[in-house]
Amino acid sequence: MTFEELGVSNEILHAITEMGFVSPMPVQEEVIPYLLGEGNDVIALAQTGTGKTAAFGIPLLQKTDFSSKETQALILSPTRELCLQITDDIRDFSKYMEGVNVVPVYGGASIEQQMRSLRHGAQIIVATPGRLIDLMKRGYANLETVKNVVLDEADEMLNMGFSESINEILEHVPAERNTLLFSATMSKEIEKIALTYLHDHKEIVVGSRNEGAENVNHIYYMVNAKDKYLALKRIVDFYPRIFAIIFCRTKIETQEIADKLIRDGYNAESLHGDLSQQQRDLTMQKFRQHLTQLLVATDVAARGLDVDDLTHVINFGLPEDIENYTHRSGRTGRAGKKGTSISIVHSREKFKIRRIEKEIGKEFVEEEIPSPREICKKQLYKVMDQLLKTDVEEEQIAPFMNDINRYFEFIDKEDIIKKMVSMEFGKFLAYYADAPEIQKPKSRREERAEAGGDRREASGKKGGGRGSRKAEEGYRRLFINLGKKDGFFPGELMQLLNKNVKGHVEVGHIDLQNTISFFDVVAEDAPRVMKYLTGSFYKGREVRCNEGDEPAKGASRGRAGATRGGQRGGRDAGKGAPRQSAKSKKPVFEYPAELVDDASAFSKKKKKSKREKPVMLQENGNTNDWRQFFYKESKPKKDVTLVGAEPDFSEEGWARRKPRKK
Repeated sequence: MTFEELGVSNEILHAITEMGFVSPMPVQEEVIPYLLGEGNDVIALAQTGTGKTAAFGIPLLQKTDFSSKETQALILSPTRELCLQITDDIRDFSKYMEGVNVVPVYGGASIEQQMRSLRHGAQIIVATPGRLIDLMKRGYANLETVKNVVLDEADEMLNMGFSESINEILEHVPAERNTLLFSATMSKEIEKIALTYLHDHKEIVVGSRNEGAENVNHIYYMVNAKDKYLALKRIVDFYPRIFAIIFCRTKIETQEIADKLIRDGYNAESLHGDLSQQQRDLTMQKFRQHLTQLLVATDVAARGLDVDDLTHVINFGLPEDIENYTHRSGRTGRAGKKGTSISIVHSREKFKIRRIEKEIGKEFVEEEIPSPREICKKQLYKVMDQLLKTDVEEEQIAPFMNDINRYFEFIDKEDIIKKMVSMEFGKFLAYYADAPEIQKPKSRREERAEAGGDRREASGKKGGGRGSRKAEEGYRRLFINLGKKDGFFPGELMQLLNKNVKGHVEVGHIDLQNTISFFDVVAEDAPRVMKYLTGSFYKGREVRCNEGDEPAKGASRGRAGATRGGQRGGRDAGKGAPRQSAKSKKPVFEYPAELVDDASAFSKKKKKSKREKPVMLQENGNTNDWRQFFYKESKPKKDVTLVGAEPDFSEEGWARRKPRKK
């Protein structure tokens, strides 16, 4: 079938032929003939990139009387970018039609300019809901003569909270009208609007309800959360000719990822709601002209973007709403071309993959993160291909050839080739020579099996626990005598390392406890970290750092009778200090025999056949009698004496056994 057979006018046929339209797409075949009739309300379910704009734009133009300046058609869109895009497309379709005035109205731009444009008469208004309501209240947008209403990306408008705004707008439009509702997914809210505002509507489904784009492959990479950015770089490097949108969930994350990519030498820009309209327009212009290779964007900012030849969509984390994934992946694989949707997920997001598969009816393929060797090979082929395809301007270079030949006279051809390739390819070789390893996360079954092994191993050892967790391959587990009670968290650990340890330190798993912590570092960095951290100070406290299986060297704290930082210069090494059992290596606290008449009650170490009840001390209520706390219920009362002179307990600091070292 051709556009002429669909009933498209000659003026529009001439314009769309120049634009490269050859034959109508499925959604256009279904919608155009139906909309050219009168009183035909439609719900069209079709994926992004299937030609929806032409499907409703061509009939609107053909049914509009351009001899009148009254507003006859209204198109609502969720975002400024989509609003401008629809306007540009309709203007292109109407290139050979006389008297056409299509006016876009949207937030973030001068409302005075938009008021002037509407005052001159606009047969077709393309608008975002919020700005249109503002202009209606000011009396510049008159919808009393509107005959056709289009809601494009209706599901997204509802997701963004425009439901009340849509209701308010439609209440000001004549009841005798055609209403067309375009959506990629069919939700309950869409059905509710259809029941309220559409009359005897026809539902046109291209493909099947809520399915993903047909020409898009869905791939996911499973990585640890800390490795997501490293994985993103490898994916981008693995596809040298990538032209992609990278979707992030928040504006802050979007800007951070874009800044990192730019800093690392990638051709990237950010697009989110915090940018001014001028910045967003400039960013989109550069991206559409392929001057920007990677666009890092939020879902809302990238809604409805129509960019030619987009090769990939990369999800830097999956969206909470499955419908958002459908819209994201629909940015690529447009107009019959193939595209790829890549998701970088960690183990806790895997359940979302299964939910999305079920919803869109497409299977995801799990792939391994490209290895450094594979990436370098791809980049090398790119450089060689560029050399072969480089055009040589013989006339321009001829005057310099004698000097060039003389300069390279004594250099072999192979050496010249190596040097030329190294100039372009060298940065990848340098980076991936020492690139950090990206390990695939273990499945929950593997984690449970490993955890069970750790518990069984720990049950045979005294002192086993959270600190006994094994470090990942290539890492060593270190202990530090600081914990949450000291205000010590991952950020503080990184600051402590940056401040005291020379050179870069790659940190792995961090296990924070109340009074101590464990963290993993690359094995070769461990001696250097222990050397520089031990003896340093954190908030006035001396730091001890040693192997993770030797916590007693620096683990004794001022709580529970021990002091922070172990035996500082012998100050705590006297009476009342913990000692280690030779067999278990577990700190055992010895109470000084001088303070208790019957020292055998506080035994050093006994074999525990049965758990013994704790000895209860008697309190007589006399606050001046310190001896009351050493009387036992099982023993008759007798006088308790101290070795040496009895201290004056009313004096401040009486318990200090030795003077504080300065």
